[in-house]
Amino acid sequence: MTRGKQKIEAQKRNAERNQKPKASQLEARAVGLKVICPICKVQLANHNQLVDHYGSKHPKEKPPSESG
Repeated sequence: MTRGKQKIEAQKRNAERNQKPKASQLEARAVGLKVICPICKVQLANHNQLVDHYGSKHPKEKPPSESG
């Protein structure tokens, strides 16, 4: 078994890597989503995306103004 020591060392390294808490992308994503569509409640990052969303998902409706 020439790789016995290497295997044990690799297992220790992997165990250390897996012990570290990983940051949740859901939390980071929630911070970036600031605009909510009043019709279907989908969350969007900015007003431009809301206007595009209205054009594709709610074509008969008029998008709200940027200040409102």
